[in-house]
Amino acid sequence: MDGASHGVFNGKVYVHPEAQKTDGKQTNNNLLLSDRAHADTKPQLEIFADDVKCTHGATVGRLDDLAMFYLKSRGIAPETARTLLTYAFAADVLERIEHPAVREGLEALTMDRFVGTTEPAVAV
Repeated sequence: MDGASHGVFNGKVYVHPEAQKTDGKQTNNNLLLSDRAHADTKPQLEIFADDVKCTHGATVGRLDDLAMFYLKSRGIAPETARTLLTYAFAADVLERIEHPAVREGLEALTMDRFVGTTEPAVAV
């Protein structure tokens, strides 16, 4: 989320009493790209079966300062470093999509979004 955006996630996994052997996973990861952006996240599990494996979790964070420093110390311009780290955050989700056509289509859209920078890749 960037600018003054505000994201809200309220997700629920409901496991019915007859849904034995359920393996449920719920994850919500948020990347804050500005000081004014924030995210509220509330993952929930309602489990009414005995033999299940269910997990849930959430993260909200900013770009890693150490990773930014590392890229900039190698001559990568600050905005390019920010773009690379933001793309890596999105790619973590994209690589898990099993259907090749869907994954490739979303990867192309994501690349189009991030490649539009006019700043040189290396700081001068």
